[in-house]
Amino acid sequence: MVRNVPRSLWLFAAGIILTALTLRGAVTVVPPLISTITHDLPMGTATIGVLGLLPTAAFGLFGFFTPYVIRWASLERLIVLSIVAGIVGQIARVFAPNTFLFLVFSVVAFGGLGAGNVLLPPLVKKHFPGRVGLMTALYVTSISLGTALPAQISVPLADAAGWQFSLSSWAVVSMIAVVPWLLAAIPTRTTPAPGTAPGPPGAVAPPAAVRLAVPTRPSPDAAGPRMKLSRSPTAWGLTFMFGCTSLNTYALFAWLPEILTEAGLDRGHAGSMLALFAALGLPMSLGIPLVAARMRNPFPLVLAMLGCFVAGYLGLLLAPANGTWLWVSLAGLGPGTFPLALLLINHRTRTQHGAGALSGFGQGMGYGLACVGPLFFGLLRQWTGSWTGPFVFLFATLVLLGAGAFIICRPRMLEDDFAR
Repeated sequence: MVRNVPRSLWLFAAGIILTALTLRGAVTVVPPLISTITHDLPMGTATIGVLGLLPTAAFGLFGFFTPYVIRWASLERLIVLSIVAGIVGQIARVFAPNTFLFLVFSVVAFGGLGAGNVLLPPLVKKHFPGRVGLMTALYVTSISLGTALPAQISVPLADAAGWQFSLSSWAVVSMIAVVPWLLAAIPTRTTPAPGTAPGPPGAVAPPAAVRLAVPTRPSPDAAGPRMKLSRSPTAWGLTFMFGCTSLNTYALFAWLPEILTEAGLDRGHAGSMLALFAALGLPMSLGIPLVAARMRNPFPLVLAMLGCFVAGYLGLLLAPANGTWLWVSLAGLGPGTFPLALLLINHRTRTQHGAGALSGFGQGMGYGLACVGPLFFGLLRQWTGSWTGPFVFLFATLVLLGAGAFIICRPRMLEDDFAR
């Protein structure tokens, strides 16, 4: 019954969902305002290119090292620290006196977000082991909302109060997101179990009763055996599934408008098609984890989404100006493998430690792989003078995505890779 759900679980649920809402805001708020920002902080083409690479690079680097810290501090304390780092970076960069410091503080902000990416799956596994599918659906949907909203309202906010206000406004959302985690650390009264004597007035629950509310520092021995994930097929399967999904998504975010305008669409129509591509992430984020959580092996879902990718790409390559909405819609259904990959982090691990390790390796290496997507896609276009080469590159990455998904979708746990 809902009335029997502990207060701490409501706080953890709120914390996970609100934190997810902040994980992309510092990234997507910037591109619509680049031309405005450059009036105060000069940025050439190369600098803008570096700024575009920084989020995935920081996500990968900080995400990769986060699991090493999980052994020595609780997940709850680490998520608070990651949120604080994001707040500091977002606020500090709007006061940066030059472009270099703007980039440095952006890395600080992106680093906090990257750590948050890795910490959310093991937090779901720790506090909601029986509701992994539901909580994954909710927080990935929150990520999608947090990706779209900043890009949508950044220009109106900048027009009203300046680009500095627009960029720093999402730090306020992060400040709100940290509140549930702090409240969850406050000990709460509990009702004595039947047959036990109540404590004296004003007494608080013993430590065992408030274990959820006051996370303790894990000992290295309790964290589980050390695992060399570079030797794990499961870890590499997640890496290729997650990384190639992100690579394809970021490549289309960067180049879809250019593909369509070259085919004869006006910029407004091309922008609407990009919005359609992004919007399809919402229903996929909500639906895929709920469906896949009931499947022993969700690889058939992957095959369906790969088919959508292939059909959408073929349409964009061969007839981009005819039936554009259909090709974009099909391509937009393909990244449903992203929420599925996040769900599998918990469904292919037995322990909180395993979930943290797999999350860090898969997302860290995966985001590193995703960095090359937009860059190599553009270079192939420049070298070949057509869109055929770039799309052949994406088709090749879909093969890797499918191979990785085949491995990680098997009903085999990460810990089994290290069983003696």
